[in-house]
Amino acid sequence: MNKQYQIDNLDKNILNALKKNARTPYAELGKKLAVSPATVHVRIEKMRQAGIIARTKVELNEKALGYDVCCFIGINLKTAGDYKPTIAKLNEIEEVLEAYYTTGHYNIFVKIMAKSIDHLQRVLIDKIQAITEIQSTETLISLDNPINREVRP
Repeated sequence: MNKQYQIDNLDKNILNALKKNARTPYAELGKKLAVSPATVHVRIEKMRQAGIIARTKVELNEKALGYDVCCFIGINLKTAGDYKPTIAKLNEIEEVLEAYYTTGHYNIFVKIMAKSIDHLQRVLIDKIQAITEIQSTETLISLDNPINREVRP
């Protein structure tokens, strides 16, 4: 991975276009950005090699899949040494989408998607609070997600 690669305006424009639709053909990007498709290809490959483009992914609509409840859970551990085994156990819970090791009030902060409040309650009681390394949890239910974006290039 080349950490010295510096992106320019063309790279930024390519990244912004790919963020909107990662499946945009190189020819279409080239036409839109007034460069050849080969130039687009070379730039994308350089950004992949530099680690700027980590992967391409499909964005799923959670609600269309039946997941209506988004929440965040602050987790306090019994001891600092409980971090790695707790993360390993949280990783096995499919409803846990993200986990962060944090400073402040919680040791770990996780994002969960559940199909209903009943489903959330089962995940909390039967899966998360059943982890012996966890001392306590606090659940925050999301009412809305008015801002949802990625880092700008």
